[in-house]
Amino acid sequence: HCCPATWAMTPTSAVTTTARATAKAIPAATTARATPAGTMAATELWETAMQELEEHLRKIPFWKDLPEEEKEALRCSAFLRRYPKGSLIHGGQNECLGMLLLLQGEVRTYLLSEEGREITLFRLYAGDSCVLSASCVISQITFETHMTAAKNTTLLIVPSGVIAALSERELAVRCFLYEQATARFSDVMWSMQQILFRGLDRRLAAFLVQEAERTGASVIRMTHEEVAKHISSAREAVARMLKQFSEEGLVELKRGAIFLRDPAGLNTIASP
Repeated sequence: HCCPATWAMTPTSAVTTTARATAKAIPAATTARATPAGTMAATELWETAMQELEEHLRKIPFWKDLPEEEKEALRCSAFLRRYPKGSLIHGGQNECLGMLLLLQGEVRTYLLSEEGREITLFRLYAGDSCVLSASCVISQITFETHMTAAKNTTLLIVPSGVIAALSERELAVRCFLYEQATARFSDVMWSMQQILFRGLDRRLAAFLVQEAERTGASVIRMTHEEVAKHISSAREAVARMLKQFSEEGLVELKRGAIFLRDPAGLNTIASP
């Protein structure tokens, strides 16, 4: 494994290759790094962090196809990163993250125009992975996307240089990357079809029904602004349409929440 001694000599602010909860415990070890007890504490923290990282690495679909030396490369380079709700994960001048595996939370991927208009391309949930943020990994990706955390989110990140090198050496990795890119491109095309060929009423109704089915709840806990971003519309337009749905008895509106009163009616509107 990567050398644990470095943990005893690394300030907390520089630790990004482990979960934050584990990293926060490091200062106690760093203050005593000159003593055997300090070194032992740092080693125990390192081993705990590596065990957590290993558990998450096993969730990567191509992990089982890698030789041991390539697995070791991932152990020493992949890291966990947490993002609070609303924070920017990727976009603009941000670093090229590489391959992302969503462990917890929700990520919204979108295009941002010069005027500030956002068009949602797709959303990622726990267990999903993404390479569209890695234009420096797959040279054929030429458009810039933005990603934000729609909820408090934890990501497993494989740096772009590492995943690019793996894709050159391992066929399983290369196939996985292109399969993922193809799947996300299909998501993008579906989103464009919704925007271009479906009216706002149908898009909004479909979103409400799908979100209720996904969460298993009859209440959508989102603001009008959040809903508007998800369906690539203006907040004012969404607010007017929700008010109309409310007047028709389809939904009930409360602060920060939309209660579905007639899912069947919404489904009828959403159907082609």
